Amino acid sequence: MTALEVLYYVLGGLGLFTFLAVTVMVLTYVERKFLARIQQRLGPMRVGPYGTLQPIADTIKLIMKEDILPSWADRPVYWLAPLVIFLPALAIWVTLPLGEDLVLRNLDLGLLYIVAISVLSVLGLVMAGWGSANKYAMLGGLRAAGQLISYEIPFIMAVLGVAMLSQSLDLTRIVNDQSSIANVIIQPAGLFIFFMAGLAELGRTPFDIHHAESEVVGGPFVEYSGAHWAIIQMAEYVNMFAIAALVVLLFLGGWRWPSMPFEGTGHQALSLVWFLAKTYGVVLVIFWIRGTYPRLRIDQLMAFGWKVLVPASFLNIVLTGIVLFYGWHWSVLTVMSSLTLVAIGYVIYRRPGTDVRQDTVRVVSARDAGLKPASRAAKPLSGGPLSGRTG
Repeated sequence: MTALEVLYYVLGGLGLFTFLAVTVMVLTYVERKFLARIQQRLGPMRVGPYGTLQPIADTIKLIMKEDILPSWADRPVYWLAPLVIFLPALAIWVTLPLGEDLVLRNLDLGLLYIVAISVLSVLGLVMAGWGSANKYAMLGGLRAAGQLISYEIPFIMAVLGVAMLSQSLDLTRIVNDQSSIANVIIQPAGLFIFFMAGLAELGRTPFDIHHAESEVVGGPFVEYSGAHWAIIQMAEYVNMFAIAALVVLLFLGGWRWPSMPFEGTGHQALSLVWFLAKTYGVVLVIFWIRGTYPRLRIDQLMAFGWKVLVPASFLNIVLTGIVLFYGWHWSVLTVMSSLTLVAIGYVIYRRPGTDVRQDTVRVVSARDAGLKPASRAAKPLSGGPLSGRTG
């Protein structure tokens, strides 16, 4: 490797880090404003016009804030955990293209690299819980490990389904193959599986069980403050933007679909704007879910992963393989995948592992009847507006 190539990668890495740091500040502002709009509030308004300088003020505050180290903490593990969480989030972007030629290093096995690197963040979460020497932090770390390992299976299987369609692991080639028809039309169930598994990988609502404030007081990050806490939060937003970008690249045609007149001198700039517009659209959907849906219970979360997403992801692979093997038209896979998505919705509606409606009616009926807690589970369901819809 020549000195010029080394300089190129160093400058590219610094530019990528700067881009992601600015993106994190923008995302924090957009999330606050978007959630405030959903909840009929104003959001940040005081620092700068319409609160636009609030992310900068937060950054300065976190940098200057005292970084407290618990006296009983395992210091090496405690200090290394934020870096182990953040570095995989940054390394993913090495091969994520923002345009046809806007990528630091395009890899032939880019999807394999992304899947392999993204798994490492769970180690940092467990290290944060263990190094804090706090029972709530340790519980949050173990929850995070169980959740991420469970949802890694449908995440990888959804990626594999897209790779089967393009016969490649190169992200640029996958995007170019969607110039006329996006994969969301061919594999709608694949998009749903990937998006849900991605939310669970991020720990975003409704899958934010490992740092549930009402149960584990902030999860594996409860003992972190100042700059170290800021690094962990920055990793979360970088990962969220990466998941949104992967949704756009794998299923929404990246910068190519729908076809846009991106020819001429402004081709790169227009394709970048188009890609970022779709990525921020996916990000807004993530924020909308946070402002709309409640957190799942731990049993519901695990049941949804193992009883719904994992079987559906394997079914998606089988259907894709059948269509490719027999050389059928892509519309056949569209119909099969759409039926799979309908079946997933039906299963979620009827019994998503643990039926919350049945439990709610059972508790209310027992409370009205004045029964003891031990008798609630044995009491047959009777009466109530939802009694006919359980099962």
